[in-house]
Amino acid sequence: MFSNFSHPSRRGFLRMSGAGFGHLALTGLLGSLAKTAAAADLNTNNPLAPKRPPLPTKVKRIIFLFMEGAMSSVDTFEYKPELWRSNGKPGPGGGTITASKFKFSQYGQSGAWFSELLPNIAAHADEYCFLRGLYTDTPAHPQAVVQLHTGSANASLTRPSMGSWLLYGLGTENQNLPGYITINPPVAFGGASNYGSAFLPAYYQGTPITDKGVMPNIQAATSRELERQQIDLIQDLNREVAAAPGAPEAVEGVIKSYELGFRMQDTVPDLLDISKEPQHVLDAYGVKPGLEGSFARQCLMARRLSEAGVRFVEIRQPGWDHHTNLHNGLIEETRRVDQPTAALLADLKQRGLLDETLVLFGSEFGRLPTSQGDDGRDHNVTGYAMFMAGAGVRKGYSHGNTDELGMAAVEGRMHINDLHATLLGLMGIDHEHLTYRYAGRDFRLTDVAGVVQRDVFA
Repeated sequence: MFSNFSHPSRRGFLRMSGAGFGHLALTGLLGSLAKTAAAADLNTNNPLAPKRPPLPTKVKRIIFLFMEGAMSSVDTFEYKPELWRSNGKPGPGGGTITASKFKFSQYGQSGAWFSELLPNIAAHADEYCFLRGLYTDTPAHPQAVVQLHTGSANASLTRPSMGSWLLYGLGTENQNLPGYITINPPVAFGGASNYGSAFLPAYYQGTPITDKGVMPNIQAATSRELERQQIDLIQDLNREVAAAPGAPEAVEGVIKSYELGFRMQDTVPDLLDISKEPQHVLDAYGVKPGLEGSFARQCLMARRLSEAGVRFVEIRQPGWDHHTNLHNGLIEETRRVDQPTAALLADLKQRGLLDETLVLFGSEFGRLPTSQGDDGRDHNVTGYAMFMAGAGVRKGYSHGNTDELGMAAVEGRMHINDLHATLLGLMGIDHEHLTYRYAGRDFRLTDVAGVVQRDVFA
């Protein structure tokens, strides 16, 4: 019962209206955002408005190509002659040293090595800045994937994803689109934690779409006019309560999401419809139906989204967990990503976007130079590689290295915290200053660690 029936509260109004379904919906939304309510520090004008980076930079956005499951770099773009010389010998940590079955060659003026699995990616050899001394904390996929995305391997202490931190620090260029979109996001290995905003306000979280360009619930169930009236009514009710002391700030985050969703109906479906691209562009990416064309579709959507001003786009290709069937598995997966990745880089460059877009390619960890079973490699967290291309980074450059077998990082060692600090630095942000106060302390993406590797800066 209400203390004043003639002037019910917002929750009371929703409880009375529509048989109470409005109240149930709001209760569910607030329940999911309970952690945000106590700490949200909202910019009521527009918290997603683009912000000037604190430090000079040419980088405006990031595209992350995530090879989920741990791509074997010693079979793709880490040439280790000692693997062939020591093939069949006992490994330093057990197992048998096993050379790659694929032929390696050098490409470009930089002389970067690539295996025969990646001829199209190799054609852009002089664009790449390799990070060859990476290491992480845990060999388990769930924890390592979450750590790659959030900086913390402890899934029970969920932290904001790196895309959310970027959106919080820099806002977004297109106010009719989400600033952070994840295509074909991880279902396992932490799931939504990998693109969630945790204790940051809800409007900084990533927006998931499928590899076919489908964004769930983007189309309204009612007419546009009625939908606008509904949102305006809820906005009016919430503005009244927001003025009262102690009002739950999470409601404002939900309403801002409604407003963005309303605007997105005019732009998102058209933007994700890659069928409108010229046939020569579709052919360049290798777009085709089904699983074979999944990564190609994602790469093309990533270009369209980045061109439209989305701050952070992640695309995912699963299937790299080759404990068995390494040889045929690598042939299959590289066939799916090689042409689209190269086409994305060429397309960005042709459109003048590569000069302001940073592309990151890599996995949660690597694979050992020793064999597992007859045809597999186990996880390697002590030394592995990624590469970057585009704005802000040195071209044709390698930072760090692993030992002669590719077992452990020995030069230019970079922990995941260092990777995050460097990515933020490339975006013009000092990782130590991008903080958010929650539960009595200032949190940041890099926690209390992270060293910016300025050698990779152009």
